Amino acid sequence: MTMSAGWYLRRLSRMGPREVGGRVGDAVRRRRWRSAPPGCPPVAGARFTAVLPPGALAAVPPDAAKRLVAEADRLMDGHAEFFGVVRDDLADPDWFRDPRTGRRAPSAYAFDVPYRDEDAVGDIKQIWELSRHQYLTRLAAAYALTGDERYAERAAGHLRSWWAANPPLRGVHWTSGIELGIRLLSWVWIRRLLDGWPGAAALFEDNPVARNQVWHHQRWLAAFPSRGSSANNHVIAEAAGQFAASCAFAWFPSSGRWRTAALRSLERHLRGNTYLSGLNRELATEYHGLVLELGLAALAEADAADVPVPPAVRLVLLRMTDALAAVVDNRLRPPRQGDADDGHGLVLDGAGTDRWGSLLATGDAVFGRLDWWPAVTGTDVRTPLLTALITPGGPAVARPERRPAHFADAGLTLLRGPGEIWCRCDGGPHGFLSIAAHAHADALSVEVRHDGVDVLADPGTYCYHGQPEWRRYFRSTLGHNTLCLDGGDQSASGGPFLWTRHAESRVLSVATEDGAARWCAEHDGYAGTVHRRLVELSAARRELRVVDEVRGPRRTARLVFHLGPAITAELVGNQAELTWTRDGETRSAVLDLADELCWRAHRGETDPPLGWYSPGFGRKEPATTLVGTGFSDGAAAFTTVLRFHG
Repeated sequence: MTMSAGWYLRRLSRMGPREVGGRVGDAVRRRRWRSAPPGCPPVAGARFTAVLPPGALAAVPPDAAKRLVAEADRLMDGHAEFFGVVRDDLADPDWFRDPRTGRRAPSAYAFDVPYRDEDAVGDIKQIWELSRHQYLTRLAAAYALTGDERYAERAAGHLRSWWAANPPLRGVHWTSGIELGIRLLSWVWIRRLLDGWPGAAALFEDNPVARNQVWHHQRWLAAFPSRGSSANNHVIAEAAGQFAASCAFAWFPSSGRWRTAALRSLERHLRGNTYLSGLNRELATEYHGLVLELGLAALAEADAADVPVPPAVRLVLLRMTDALAAVVDNRLRPPRQGDADDGHGLVLDGAGTDRWGSLLATGDAVFGRLDWWPAVTGTDVRTPLLTALITPGGPAVARPERRPAHFADAGLTLLRGPGEIWCRCDGGPHGFLSIAAHAHADALSVEVRHDGVDVLADPGTYCYHGQPEWRRYFRSTLGHNTLCLDGGDQSASGGPFLWTRHAESRVLSVATEDGAARWCAEHDGYAGTVHRRLVELSAARRELRVVDEVRGPRRTARLVFHLGPAITAELVGNQAELTWTRDGETRSAVLDLADELCWRAHRGETDPPLGWYSPGFGRKEPATTLVGTGFSDGAAAFTTVLRFHG
């Protein structure tokens, strides 16, 4: 996707004067570095002391270690999967080739590479992901747990290959700060996990090529921080990586200054990116997980290096952990709200490890679990290794006595019922900062699960760059369980990560009485019209009632309900019989749809896209979407009732 002049103007309109000034300075620096790049100063006596304490590796549960080693063996055979694309070339990877399109990114001055243009570069997510080197942290962890030097030698060989192919400021891997930050964090852990290997020092601290790479990564991050309207999860990844490297690789004259600045940035942006309730302000759940992982990893480096951390850092991480424990369903699945790109801060585990259970296990070890937290039964490698470096204990603050259900600042409300019925109601802000980069046009949408199975599903994200029609669909109002008027979105998109007009939502009431939990909210995303939605969950009747009211002029209305991929639906008139299987048992429900609308079922349609579910970034599968079409006149009301059987 090539960005047009119009996009640049729209993007500029969302910046303030300070951000514009900072970006002008960035442009001047990029031009200067083209002809006079900075140089790494000489280093003598570099040492690595940020090792794991005794007993840390022995604390890894055997089943978690087994999963990791199995994953490492697949990597040794050259096999991996990234974003739905199976790769068999990891024995000797091409760092610039996109396996999805077959295109290869050019090797040019970094700031000349048009990384948003898939025709010129390929799928940038596919190219960048391998170079986060999180598969190498898995190989290094496998070495640490088994002592098998094959894993260490493969990791070392790939690092040397990458460093040789990616000299500073050349190519696509020097274009995005989040990539540099996460890569630095990976390198810290690779060095830590390879500490018992005889070649570890020669690979890192005694290697002038490695020192040059580490220095240039940190110099880049110091020069080009994400600014203003872009200061979302990216700036936290940049700060966490910079901080980790300046603690563990404190080999340079600037290390102390970089460490201080990174910690200051981390504190500021953790607070800025997080509501007081503990939810991430991007209102994109996977980024809540990413930021929490990055924050905990940075805390580990601070404690390992005896660097005092401002109390606000631990406080934010504590609140984020409690918030995560509050919002997950009974199977430890969080909401599927907003963008999701399967991004991780630190990867030390094999396939099959529950990411969210791992984060809660880490939170338990660091801060202590509360009585209302859900039980975590799975195991992981990362928790015992990460928490071996962290001094346990949180700030002396009041924590929720009961499981929160309503997060007023984030506009997120959870209704829970018998049979593990879980319902998320969205009445919050459109997104974070002026561009709301990772928001979807999903005001007043609902997401309903039964025992962890998506019944009324948030379809997900699927892609970012290169497939604009799919990007538009998955972030559109039509792509969510809400009401779409006149075929348009509630908020106005100016590009794949840019919203130029934001719908404003407000929660009117949240209450529980007579055995029913109720939520009511409205938004103004359609000019001259107000959409108000009431959701009521009756525990006694095992029934969810949704009432949509539209006040305003006559408009075309489409009420949309996306079913999860496990749901089979039989639509007759305005009633859909829903069935699915969970743990070998058949479950069922009935969806009574509004009489005032004409209902059709859609599945796996491509022109235009409709009836899809994305289980992860780069992957999509057909799923049934029910669309009711009609008109809203004056004060129209549409009632939908979902009744669970058994």
